[in-house]
Amino acid sequence: MKKIILLAITHLGAIAIGFAAGVFFLPILTAPPAPEAAELEERAAAAQYSAKLTRELRGSDALHWGEGTISISATSISHQGELAPGPDYFVYLTKEFVEDEGEFAGTKSEAVRVGAVKSFDGFILDIPEGVNIEDYTTVVIWCESFGEFITAAQYRELASSTS
Repeated sequence: MKKIILLAITHLGAIAIGFAAGVFFLPILTAPPAPEAAELEERAAAAQYSAKLTRELRGSDALHWGEGTISISATSISHQGELAPGPDYFVYLTKEFVEDEGEFAGTKSEAVRVGAVKSFDGFILDIPEGVNIEDYTTVVIWCESFGEFITAAQYRELASSTS
């Protein structure tokens, strides 16, 4: 009986490890190629704003991080750098800087979802029609599947309403 229990535990452990590895590696294996460096540089040069992504945010950790430069224009957002690979990443614009899950959860209802991130070493996304980047201050990368904060960068200060 002890041998059957031990075999069941080891087999379930192996299945759990295989599942976790699949969740981690599948996005890497199925990711499309990143945009060409020349196109990323062209978008960055035409951008109205840029900001640095860093691993040093409260909500970032060894599995959830981003680094590099985010460039924002009225028509697109581009990223030159790296993101930790994962499933179901989306880019959002928020009106306030956020740096962890809790802060983003508090502002997500007012945030605008720009689009899905499919490559982890650079991307370009079109700004949805009707979205004015001047109404927002921060780019957030969020994992929808697991509700995980990946990274964020504030590209402009919110205009003060006091005179």
